[in-house]
Amino acid sequence: MITQDSKVAFITGANRGIGFETAKGLGELGITVVIGARDIAKGEDAAKRLRGLGIRAEAIHYDATQDQSADAAFAYLDRNFGKLDILVNNAGILKEQLVGGNNSSSVSKEILQDTFQTNLFAVIELTQKLLPLIKLAPAGRIVNLSSILASLTLHSMPDSPIDPAKGFAYNASKSALNAYTIHLAHELRETNIKVNSAHPGWVKTELGGADAPMEVADSGKTSVRLATLDETGPSGGFFHEEDTLPW
Repeated sequence: MITQDSKVAFITGANRGIGFETAKGLGELGITVVIGARDIAKGEDAAKRLRGLGIRAEAIHYDATQDQSADAAFAYLDRNFGKLDILVNNAGILKEQLVGGNNSSSVSKEILQDTFQTNLFAVIELTQKLLPLIKLAPAGRIVNLSSILASLTLHSMPDSPIDPAKGFAYNASKSALNAYTIHLAHELRETNIKVNSAHPGWVKTELGGADAPMEVADSGKTSVRLATLDETGPSGGFFHEEDTLPW
């Protein structure tokens, strides 16, 4: 039997916000959580706070802008656990005004490159690097943190509920991430690995801002659900909590 307390999860960008709540939620289920953080001191502090709650938690340095970070993460997880049950690609950035304008004709090459590096290219690199360890787990789960703003269907609706949020670099990077979810899930369809995209909600974080309706404490629910799906659960989907979102 696969028990939760035999599982190991790696969550990027988990020293605060949605990533921290995801680590906390998984840890409360008995899963050992490894926090990936750009600032290792902040990562260690987050792990210490989780251990104070009785959660098995560790922290390692992970920076989506550094090529060697994926290799270092693989080496650590391989050496200490010999497998990886859950990968939550949570780290992401927003470098433009998201609401109140459309910057499609003016967004800079630098913002596009930086955003895609963290929100897409680094996710692909890390996932590919860790996939051999995930394949060693009895039931591997990969969760890609997307956004409802990735939905081309919703953006193109005449009365779009997300119409004001047209920051192109961020939105396009998450749409591309969703495409990766679909393609990777298809490639792995004959395995025990499930791959899904998660919209955590509009959350009161540094990225989401103070006007967001969802409290940080509730922000990890979707990722935790997708990370702990049983064998009958979906793969290649886009979800917010129990709801399926349109591509």
